[in-house]
Amino acid sequence: MLKLVGAALILFAGTMIGFVQAARFAQRPRQIRQLIHALQRLETEIGYGQTPLPDALARIASALTAPVSSLFAETSARLASGSGETVRDCWERAVRAGWPATSMREPERDTLLRLGETLGGSGASDQLKHLKLAAHQLQAEEQAAREDQRRYEKLCRSLGVLTAALVVILMM
Repeated sequence: MLKLVGAALILFAGTMIGFVQAARFAQRPRQIRQLIHALQRLETEIGYGQTPLPDALARIASALTAPVSSLFAETSARLASGSGETVRDCWERAVRAGWPATSMREPERDTLLRLGETLGGSGASDQLKHLKLAAHQLQAEEQAAREDQRRYEKLCRSLGVLTAALVVILMM
C-alpha cells in the first residue's frame, strides 16, 4: 500500500514539474508581448504626452501585470525617490532585480539594458528611435519564443510524466 502511495506521489510530482516547465515556455511570448506594448506606450508618453519619465513609467506599470510591471514600477519608484541615481542606473537595477521573476531570457534582458542606457539621457527624438529599435528587437525574440513554445511545450509535459513513470517502474 505504501509503495502505491509513493508511486502516485512521484507520478504527480513528475507531472507537475513537466507542466511548470511547459508553462514557462508559454509565458515567455506573453511577457515579451507585454514588454513590446509597454515600450510602445512609453514611446507615446515621451513623444506626444511629454510626460516626465517617472510618471510615464508609473502609468505603464499600472497597466501591466506582474512580473513585467515590476520592472517599470521599480524604475519609477527609484527615480521618484530623489536619490540622485541616473535613469540608466535605476533602470539597470530594476531590470536586474526583477528579471529572475520573469520567464524571459538573456536576449530580452540585454535589449532592455541597452535601452536603459539612452532613456532620460538624450533628446526625445533619440529616445523614440531607441524605443522603436528595442521594440523591433523584441518582436524578433517573440517570434523565436513562439517557435520554442511550439517545439518544447508538449515535450516538457510528456517528459515530466514519462520520467516520473520511469522512476516508479525502477522503484517497483
